Amino acid sequence: MLNLRKIFPTAYAFVFCAVFISPVHAEDAADIVLRNGSIHTISATRQVTEALAIRRGKIVYVGANGGIEPFVGSSTIVIDLQGKMVLPGFQDAHVHPLGGGQLISQCDLRSAKTGADAAEIVRKYVLKNPKLKWIEGAGWPLPLFLNANPDKALLDTASPDSPVYLLSEDGHSAWVNSRALQLAGINRDTPNPVNGRIEHYPNTGEPSGTLREDAILLVSKLIPEPSPDQIREWLSVGLAEASKFGITSIQDADVPESYLKAYSYLEKHGLLNTRVHVAMSSDNAKRESMLPYFKEMRRKYHTHLLQAKTVKIYADGVIEAKTAALLEPYVGMKELRGEPNYSAENLNRYVKFLDKAGFQIHVHAIGDRAIRMTLDALEEARKTNGSRDSRHHIAHLELLDPHDIPRFRKLGVAANFQPLWAFADPYIKDLTLPFIGTERARWLYPIESVVKTGTMLVCGSDWPVSSMNPLEAIQVALTRLDFKNPIGEPFIPEEIVDMPTILAGYTINAAFINFLEKETGSIEVGKAADIVVLERNLFDIPAKEIGKVKVLLTLLEGREVYRNPSFQALSLQSSKVSLSDSDIDHSDK
Repeated sequence: MLNLRKIFPTAYAFVFCAVFISPVHAEDAADIVLRNGSIHTISATRQVTEALAIRRGKIVYVGANGGIEPFVGSSTIVIDLQGKMVLPGFQDAHVHPLGGGQLISQCDLRSAKTGADAAEIVRKYVLKNPKLKWIEGAGWPLPLFLNANPDKALLDTASPDSPVYLLSEDGHSAWVNSRALQLAGINRDTPNPVNGRIEHYPNTGEPSGTLREDAILLVSKLIPEPSPDQIREWLSVGLAEASKFGITSIQDADVPESYLKAYSYLEKHGLLNTRVHVAMSSDNAKRESMLPYFKEMRRKYHTHLLQAKTVKIYADGVIEAKTAALLEPYVGMKELRGEPNYSAENLNRYVKFLDKAGFQIHVHAIGDRAIRMTLDALEEARKTNGSRDSRHHIAHLELLDPHDIPRFRKLGVAANFQPLWAFADPYIKDLTLPFIGTERARWLYPIESVVKTGTMLVCGSDWPVSSMNPLEAIQVALTRLDFKNPIGEPFIPEEIVDMPTILAGYTINAAFINFLEKETGSIEVGKAADIVVLERNLFDIPAKEIGKVKVLLTLLEGREVYRNPSFQALSLQSSKVSLSDSDIDHSDK
């Protein structure tokens, strides 16, 4: 139930008082009533209605305003939405909340505009934190540097003594200084590890300071493990961001046991503000030998808000670093196609093994070769193990071969897209298009083509790789334009989707992929009151404005987990909590 002292500590975000009507038995009264809204249920009938009632965390009424009165008792909180939009809580089917919280807490390079700018951010961070033994951070955009290769010399100037380790924005490259390379014993003669690459200066052969994929581990393994308190703090910061964006359920896409322990701690102490389905981290080298561990995690972490039923597999890397596995070579790169992280034989065997053990499989696949190999492995598993309610899904799906698109539907595999990436940003223009050519470029993020086959679309952010805000991603899906500056021609306009499709991807479809469609994902009687209230109706505004819409309120099982802090106007009115435009600060628009 809403905690009014928490919601309105000093002033009123909404106007409220008890409503007295004809006597209602206490056991029949709702804890919260929302009325006079535009409530989009995302149910099978796609009903749009006016009111809903919540009792003990469940939805007990959805319908017209006229039917809400029997649920209003002396202690019911009644919110007059004044036409505001209500949706089921958003669900993020691929996100890394702890990584995002860690980024916010450490050296954050997302704002850097040039390589020198990034180095200056590091220099200031070093001065501010002189006692740190390692300088850690993340978020540097690959397009800042020629061929996405930052130079250790910049970091040597910013931090000549302390080792520096900075993950790229996409998490598939690391930028390190000379001290870090020295501690790791990396020199011109160090061989590339399996599934990794050490970048070198072309003239001297010395390591340049950029590490790709598993070469990152050569340095990261030297960094002391964070304490349980640090992990819990970073996780809490990340989950607070999710609530701010109206997200009530997530699939955390790469989770070791230390993260599971942190989630469990938060839930036991009443601090977990989202439903969490985790995709457990998988070691490419150990593969089948990890099964006892996966089974133990699945048994141990099976609670009300926390589930561990999924295993994460990385099939390849990313196009920008030339580590995504392609069917044809990168343009101008001789025979370089990018190596998959598994041979076809090993991937087929591992996928069949996990599927037989009853695990959902969540695969990172960027390149068309990696996607085809993954579909082949899932098809082989189905032939060997038989068909079951597996709900396997492939994430990212940047470059597809059109011949593979119908296979998703045929195999019952969900397409887990990150819609925010589907426009021509510098990653696409500078680091992708020149290396794949015009013909293949047509099949970058083909969301509508996949949807038209009847494949289930689920959506995620991959935060902190990019913004976690679903509204920004929804805008891109509807426009194929930069959400910050939506001008010019759409990027592959044939792949624009419609509003009902993309909303389903962020609500009921994502709930399905987390095995939660009977509990949440739509606004229906009997389901959990996982609700988001938006300042504007997405169907009534230009698509180019959707990313600016504010979340006003986020409820998880009827419990407030986020309230927009701009609601500070006090306006006592009659017998209701009132949401009006005058209560909303629009100053950031």
